[in-house]
Amino acid sequence: MAKTSAVEFFNQVKTEAGKIVWPTRRETMMTAVMVVIMTSILGLFFFGIDTIFGAIVKWLLTFAAGQA
Repeated sequence: MAKTSAVEFFNQVKTEAGKIVWPTRRETMMTAVMVVIMTSILGLFFFGIDTIFGAIVKWLLTFAAGQA
């Protein structure tokens, strides 16, 4: 494997860094809004599932306590 000098390495890094395409402000805002919307939807979904399973477990425990 060929060794590269420090100067050549930094030149390669500078060249690669020049190829970076940054998102526009609008793209960043749209992405942020979509993340907030999706996390809110998932939060509500998991809250609902947790509530349903909690009610089922509570019912099962009261049912089991009545059988004793």
